[in-house]
Amino acid sequence: MEIINENIDNGIPFDWGKASLDYAKFRDIYPKEFYQKILDRKLCLEGQSILDIGTGTGVLPRNMYPYGAKWTATDISENQIKQARILSKGMDIDYHIVSTEDINFGDNTFDVITACQCFWYFNHKVVMPKLYGMLKKKGCILVLYMAWLPFEDKIAGASENLVLKYNPNWSGAGETIHPIDIPDCYSESFELAYHEEFMLKVPFTRDSWNGRMKACRGIGASLAEKEASMWEQEHKKLLEEIAPDEFDVLHYGAISELRKR
Repeated sequence: MEIINENIDNGIPFDWGKASLDYAKFRDIYPKEFYQKILDRKLCLEGQSILDIGTGTGVLPRNMYPYGAKWTATDISENQIKQARILSKGMDIDYHIVSTEDINFGDNTFDVITACQCFWYFNHKVVMPKLYGMLKKKGCILVLYMAWLPFEDKIAGASENLVLKYNPNWSGAGETIHPIDIPDCYSESFELAYHEEFMLKVPFTRDSWNGRMKACRGIGASLAEKEASMWEQEHKKLLEEIAPDEFDVLHYGAISELRKR
């Protein structure tokens, strides 16, 4: 499903369903330290009921599944959910194809609502009251994020510049370390109980880094097939020139816990 948001990519349409195969293969890359930050907050554990909104291919519930929580997960893209179900074979994760704005679970249903790599896509004036209602007393929203650092990491910076060459409207470039931006409307019903930003080194090969970049919004979810293919040919050549066979890319992770008032 195409998404158009004037605040993202200058309103150019994008569709995560176009990138689902690459997303499934190349974007399950969060290191152990990322998930440990969730566990350190005593969240997403056995006995808790979790809703993961904007789940994509189910990366978060799949990786947190062994810790025993009951997971429900939603995404607007049919293709993303299709891949999530394939990758979750044998796991009791309840997937739904629905936009976050149209979610209609009952009140006091979930202990935690997670939003990983997706929080800025939502209409928060619509979404915030829904999340508040679905959370149990003392429940929380856990917002999670990870991004490469193009100014500190030369490989990330070079790859990002090539994305901008093919898609100058892409607004995902130029990331720096900062707390997750929480819209003001959440302060009415939630308090920021915790936030942290932390450095991460994420390992890649040339192939997996090419796949990760291809699966970003600026390429796989936005460009026509011919343009994406041209970008990929040029990107593979670039990596042969500047990257060893195996390397780390410097990222940062961020976590914000919003506790229900």
